[in-house]
Amino acid sequence: MKKLLGPVGILIGLVVILALWVMGAYNGLVSLDQKALSQWAQVENAYQRRADLIPNLVETVKGAADFEKETFTAVTEARAKVGQVQLGSNPASDPAAFAKFQQAQDGLSSALSRLMVVVEKYPDLKATQNFRDLQVQLEGTENRISVERMRFNEAAQAFNTKRMRFPTVIVANFLGTRYQEKAYFKSQAGAETAPKVQF
Repeated sequence: MKKLLGPVGILIGLVVILALWVMGAYNGLVSLDQKALSQWAQVENAYQRRADLIPNLVETVKGAADFEKETFTAVTEARAKVGQVQLGSNPASDPAAFAKFQQAQDGLSSALSRLMVVVEKYPDLKATQNFRDLQVQLEGTENRISVERMRFNEAAQAFNTKRMRFPTVIVANFLGTRYQEKAYFKSQAGAETAPKVQF
């Protein structure tokens, strides 16, 4: 009987160690996943703030630039496209949905840039307090978006690093799609080319 207790004790000890390791790996993934999801919510919050500012900005500019209808239409359509992109509960784990979301946001950024070019044609508009206030808020929001995207990428990197390390990758693969690798925000196409400034 004593001879049998030794190997059984070792086997039980190994099972306990394995169970503790699996629990630690799982809990680590859960913590990092929740951190990434929380940071994703901050990204969405910053984008929502921008979306809420756009109608006020467009209406302010419209009053001074009635004939720039195509620019206003482009901004309005881009904002509508952003609102149509539906993301699941874990959007960064679905690369296709994530790319669609980023493409819609990039389209809105581009339309806003065109709107700011229109504004340059109207010095009286730039001098109004309402427009200056909106412009400051929009610039602040764009900075917030940049910061939140950076923080999300950091959270996604921490999750992806933990997920891809051996032997945690075994636990992550066993858990299925819940703990897929997170996608990263990337710069807009053409961002690597410096803009040409002409005077």
